[in-house]
Amino acid sequence: MIRVLLVDDQHLVRAGLRMLCETDATLEVVGEASTGAEGVRLAEQLCPDVVLMDLRMPGMDGIRATATILAARPQTRVLALTTFDDDDHLYPALAAGACGFLVKDASPADLLRGIHRAAEGDRPFSPEVLRRVVDTALSARATPVDHPPLPGLTAREAQVLALVADGLANAEIATRLHLGITTVKTHVTNLMAKTGTTNRVQLAVLGARRQ
Repeated sequence: MIRVLLVDDQHLVRAGLRMLCETDATLEVVGEASTGAEGVRLAEQLCPDVVLMDLRMPGMDGIRATATILAARPQTRVLALTTFDDDDHLYPALAAGACGFLVKDASPADLLRGIHRAAEGDRPFSPEVLRRVVDTALSARATPVDHPPLPGLTAREAQVLALVADGLANAEIATRLHLGITTVKTHVTNLMAKTGTTNRVQLAVLGARRQ
């Protein structure tokens, strides 16, 4: 069972997330919090595997709550829930340790898949969120730079890198390239080793800069 803690100041959002989680027999909602401070307290008491964290809350916001939870329980996976236009919180939440971002209006299947990916140690991002993170990183550059081809990449790894840069999840890449998902995960791991990146966001930014 994957133990899930819901942290959101809107009751209806929490109720919807609970109902969604209850459709998956492998998920157990162990608690709900309406404030960041309450989320920190419940995370310490209930030891969830995954925390679904709203970023915009009064008092202690989701960014501070994320950092506080992970300082005490670094093994917990905090998955940020964001609205489509909430760009201001993306990088601070990443810096606080959030493992991924999902938009609140994502499909139920995508939300459930994101929870499972987070629990498995992956970094789930809604494609539109990852695309905005990449675009923000690219727009911060003062002048364009020509990048030489990355040495040592196979043709298949180059394809995977391009699709990661487009915001596709491993399962979507596997479908697009007619590969097994384990093979895609291996390619992503190899790409990080070859490029010196440490997470999927860095890899996506690097790939986008070379498109």
